[in-house]
Amino acid sequence: QVQLVESGGGSVQAGGSLRLSCAASGDTYSSYCMGWFRQPPGKEREGVATITSGGVTNYKDSVKGPFTISIDNAKNTLYLQMNSLNPDDTAMYYCAADSRYFLRCPLVPGSYNFWGQGTQVTVSS
Repeated sequence: QVQLVESGGGSVQAGGSLRLSCAASGDTYSSYCMGWFRQPPGKEREGVATITSGGVTNYKDSVKGPFTISIDNAKNTLYLQMNSLNPDDTAMYYCAADSRYFLRCPLVPGSYNFWGQGTQVTVSS
């Protein structure tokens, strides 16, 4: 089992930045893939960015450039730096992990078996 706790969400104005953190505990050795997902109001959950334990990244096309995913394996912490935020980025953001091996971790929520409780990001215009 892996426990995931997100932090760092909040309210910002368009053009602002936030950094999300996800602290992992438990059987973290089994977390080969980790990622950030989001669920806008009234919409389905979608993949934002993922990373392997070796640092191979995968991004949703619309966030390439402004968003950066990173992992500190020594601290068992996943990060998402979000710059140039716009109102379309408003969503509940979730951290997820899975033990299966992928060359590049998928952006499909159904591929992950461990989830955090989420942190809200609200971007105002």
